[in-house]
Amino acid sequence: MARACRDLGITSVAVYSDADRGAMHVRAADEAYYLGEARPADSYLSVPRLLEVLERSGADAVHPGYGFLAENADFAEQVTTAGACWVGPPAPAIKVMGDKISSRVAAMGAGVPPVPGTEEPLAGPEEVEDFGSRYGWPVAIKAAYGGGGRGMRVVGSASEAAEALASAQREAVAAFGRPECYLEKYLPWPRHVEVQVFADAHGNVVHLGTRDCTVQRRHQKLVEEAPAPSLPDGLAEAMGAAAVKVARACGYVNAGTVELIYQDGQFYFLEMNTRLQVEHPVTEMVTGLDLVCLQLMVAAGGRLPFTQDDVRLTGHAIEVRVNAEDPAGGKFVPTPGTLARMRAPGGPWVRTDAGYEVGDTVSQYYDNLVAKVVAWGPDRDSARSRLARALAELEVEGVATTVPVQLMVLEHPDFASARHSTTWLAGLDLSPFPAAGRHGGAQHQPPRQTVEVELQGRRYEVAVWLPPGFSSPGGAPPGHAAVATGSAVQAVAGGQVAAPMQGTVVKVLVEEGQAVEASQPLCVLEAMKMENSIVAPLAGTVTEVRVGPGSSVGTGDVLVVIEP
Repeated sequence: MARACRDLGITSVAVYSDADRGAMHVRAADEAYYLGEARPADSYLSVPRLLEVLERSGADAVHPGYGFLAENADFAEQVTTAGACWVGPPAPAIKVMGDKISSRVAAMGAGVPPVPGTEEPLAGPEEVEDFGSRYGWPVAIKAAYGGGGRGMRVVGSASEAAEALASAQREAVAAFGRPECYLEKYLPWPRHVEVQVFADAHGNVVHLGTRDCTVQRRHQKLVEEAPAPSLPDGLAEAMGAAAVKVARACGYVNAGTVELIYQDGQFYFLEMNTRLQVEHPVTEMVTGLDLVCLQLMVAAGGRLPFTQDDVRLTGHAIEVRVNAEDPAGGKFVPTPGTLARMRAPGGPWVRTDAGYEVGDTVSQYYDNLVAKVVAWGPDRDSARSRLARALAELEVEGVATTVPVQLMVLEHPDFASARHSTTWLAGLDLSPFPAAGRHGGAQHQPPRQTVEVELQGRRYEVAVWLPPGFSSPGGAPPGHAAVATGSAVQAVAGGQVAAPMQGTVVKVLVEEGQAVEASQPLCVLEAMKMENSIVAPLAGTVTEVRVGPGSSVGTGDVLVVIEP
């Protein structure tokens, strides 16, 4: 975003929390303002604090990015009421499409059928049980005001309904600030295909082709590509036309993404993301358009500089999301920590959008996306081969990443022939993957140091030269960065069950004196906006419970003690 602003001669203003004081987006912006503590509720989800920064900075517009309040209609409305431009759709369109329930109704009104589901927020687990009995198991619980797999749970039977709904609601509140959820029939072997749409304030609406985001873990995307491969003749055009109908039906303006689910030659409306998508670079690579610059132009009242007939898709592009997760055993455990090394790949038609550099810390409080690596080729096979080569060049140390699994995906014959589904990855044997790239030595820095200064809530950076022997704050010697190893701990001697990552305990499922079986859930730990169930490594009796709901823990902290 800051780069797009600089390309257009626009001053950019960033906001940051305690955890993001030195983050890349803060360094890239022309100005940066402090919001509050690391917890999202105290910073990035605090509308009053954001509006205060808007007033103090004198900014003319707000670009919401693609997280937190990006699809919050109330925030968009308050931004425009404050006299600033909202770089996104109008609040009424967000209200219709940002609420996944009303978006289903709107899609039906536009003649685009949604996946069978409910049109009202869930009142309790009984509704989940009734829906499963009527449509068959499994069913999907989804956050009404969310996206990106947050607040989604797949329920396989009536006995799982209560806990699945409670878990989905907790995650929805943590990620989006709203607990409402709804139901959909869970299709067993679908592909996730989406359409990028763009609309201006003068009635012009176009689509920019399809993207395939089928490779997922925990219902979150790992690999994305454009255009969607191996669709029947004419289906991509039909999907694009359907997406334009949905956008027109809600009076849409700016960039948006209509997400569809495809199976057995039929596609259904899934939801509409009323923002820019994480995977937008693959569309940029095949269209030659800068979507962020286009957003800013449309938000300023400009007309789209092209028509649907002008849109041309050239070649093929594939992107992987490099997440700070340990894929060992297919668990994808979040691994917050400090990057000891970060070397991006190079070569023609390879693009790396990184959110971190050496010495930056991937926080436990936010999404764990480290970088996006994208490769373009004249056809899908060449793009796939080029991306595999690029990932082999990528070097990340200090945290585990998803790259080993993504390399396997790119080279797998099912992916090469587009015979995969959204549930495909979960069915593969990922046990051979060890934790990798998590450790690294301290990195030498030049003697020139950057010191952060805050003046009346606004952040400044001042470059200074430190004399030989000077000790920097925290005890680390000058010219060195402290490195967190982030090693995962499952259990230690004596039946002590320890936290495998930094995070916050959101639920304790056992009590002292209770008998437990091996693999029985003990507590739920939230890290990087995801819930993780901590299970018993052995059977026995719980003798100690050292944490409670709301407890903040670090890697290796003992949670529960079990006597065999």
